[in-house]
Amino acid sequence: MNICVFLSAADLDDRYTVPAREFAELLGRGGHTLVWGGSESGLMKVVADGVQAAGGRLVGVSVDFLAAKARTDADEMVIARDLAERKALLLAKSDAVVIMVGGTGTLDEATEILELKKHGKHTKPVVLLNTAGFYDGLREQFQRMEDEGFLPVPLTELVFFAKDGVGALAYLEESAGLQ
Repeated sequence: MNICVFLSAADLDDRYTVPAREFAELLGRGGHTLVWGGSESGLMKVVADGVQAAGGRLVGVSVDFLAAKARTDADEMVIARDLAERKALLLAKSDAVVIMVGGTGTLDEATEILELKKHGKHTKPVVLLNTAGFYDGLREQFQRMEDEGFLPVPLTELVFFAKDGVGALAYLEESAGLQ
């Protein structure tokens, strides 16, 4: 399965890097392909290293203004013109999406993917990997949106919140009929 992972390119402490590395190793050992932003820095590097070391493939989609930071030993690397094209390519090259910890770029990617799913533009499973409770506040906001009628479909049809990588991968594989 080609699994798109949206995540930070920042250097983060162990409470985020250790679970990210464990998830990456699960992906690689499972024979999955990581589809990611292509960066050779921060958490993006941690996950790419883990997937590659465990035998998985790497498909990167960088963007022209970050091309100098792109990983050079990925199995495939595409350079998009802008962030909008990058997001579209990431989604097109994937069978499922996992949203890990990140900043405004990750949040932008997450909300766009969920908006597209809400409108039926894709049916791919989406997981928010809630490492160390990072997305507790966002989950609460999404639940409020559903409760107050802002979501035309149930939240559970848009996104699955996983507390760890094992739960995230199990959900994706079950959604794909691999279990």
